[in-house]
Amino acid sequence: MNRNTALTRGLQILLMTALVAVLSGAYAADQALLDILLENGAITQEQYDGLVEKDTLSSADFVEQSAVAESSVSDSVASEVSRQIDLQLPVTSERVNSGFRFATRDGNWRTDLQWRAQMRYTNPYRSDPRQLSAFNGADQSNFEARRLRMKIGGHGFKPWIKYYFEVDLMPSRDVDDSAAAASARVIDWRIDLAKWDWGGVRLGQWKVDLNRERVDSSGRQQFVERSIANRVFTIDRQLGVQLRGHLFQDTPADMRYYAGVFNGEGRGVNNTDDNMMYMGRLQWNFLGRDLPWRQTDVEYTELPTGSLAIAGATHTGSCTRWSSSGCGNLDGFESPANAAADQYEINQVVQEFAFKYRGFSAQQEYHRKRIRDRVSGLRSELTGGYVQAGYFFHHLIPAVPAPLELAARYAYVDEPNGTNLILDNERREFTLGANWFISGHNSKLTLDYSRLTLDDGLVGLDEEGDRVRFQWDVSF
Repeated sequence: MNRNTALTRGLQILLMTALVAVLSGAYAADQALLDILLENGAITQEQYDGLVEKDTLSSADFVEQSAVAESSVSDSVASEVSRQIDLQLPVTSERVNSGFRFATRDGNWRTDLQWRAQMRYTNPYRSDPRQLSAFNGADQSNFEARRLRMKIGGHGFKPWIKYYFEVDLMPSRDVDDSAAAASARVIDWRIDLAKWDWGGVRLGQWKVDLNRERVDSSGRQQFVERSIANRVFTIDRQLGVQLRGHLFQDTPADMRYYAGVFNGEGRGVNNTDDNMMYMGRLQWNFLGRDLPWRQTDVEYTELPTGSLAIAGATHTGSCTRWSSSGCGNLDGFESPANAAADQYEINQVVQEFAFKYRGFSAQQEYHRKRIRDRVSGLRSELTGGYVQAGYFFHHLIPAVPAPLELAARYAYVDEPNGTNLILDNERREFTLGANWFISGHNSKLTLDYSRLTLDDGLVGLDEEGDRVRFQWDVSF
């Protein structure tokens, strides 16, 4: 051994001896502290015994065990301090299905924040073709951020005073639209006074609870988009007030009711006259279990659950259709800008069925809509609807991947062309779809194929075409 090696070895022995001495003294001085930590549960009995029984250990073993014990004590103390801080803070935060949640410990205030993106590819039709020219026009191969949304909801003052906002951050636009068409807009805002299940009040702007397909969130759909019937029959978002409640819960008479009064001019528009929109809906949960407003049975409903509903709405004004963009017109009718304020009297009804059980889901709607032109005296009647079903075949055939759902839909619309001839424009949709649920509805891939047909009674011609769509819908 050379001189440097011997010197190094001597220093190591000296430092080890000093460390043992220091730790021994520290132990004697901290005996009372260890007793307190043991009594308060900050350290375990095993950790305590390991420190107390130092005399039976060699110097090296004592150093090693003392270091482990001190580290464990430090971790325990840090964990206890962290727990106490969490208990004392007035606000909690966590990740839940509806986003990031911030709430006060007394339960009176809560905010959920969620971001959502719906990224879509479509070919060759970006939307549902409604005229022969749409079938014969140039094909579109299109990528689109169909929906980019921010959702904010929760309650304030009391748990039964609820609120909700939804902002559409970047609506898509065509090349001939102004940049303003793609500007952010508030599409939903509402306050619910819901102290009692049997009766509550909602005020604000939201998708009126007329029919399931429209009220179901676009992020909770079974296909890439709603059926061709939606554009014609939805009354969409309106400004107003509604009485709503849930009666006879968990009995064969279990039901929900909705009755509301609205401006009738669509999203964000003041009423132009004293005509209001009136609506009502009665939903019977015929198996005594309430059915949520979302499609597919990714939750795997253990008990059969279904609902039957009827609903109706009436309004007199310049609109013949509504959408997220507000008041509009059906093909063949005057635009709201050119129509008289009270030109169209509209009465419509819908019958609805929905059912879920062990991975299987089905729903159906039948619509009838009557439009009377108070200027020309023309009366038009439109009918339409859809039926769709889906199933997770993994529950029947284990070889099928568990996240995969297969679905099919048939939809139709029979509508007049808006002339005095009252000729039907008949459209049909046959769609097959596949969903891959990565994280329930919060992250899913959807692929669907549609066969679309149109029979134009005015010119006596028909057309048909195929469409493919692929979409990733994700919420954070």
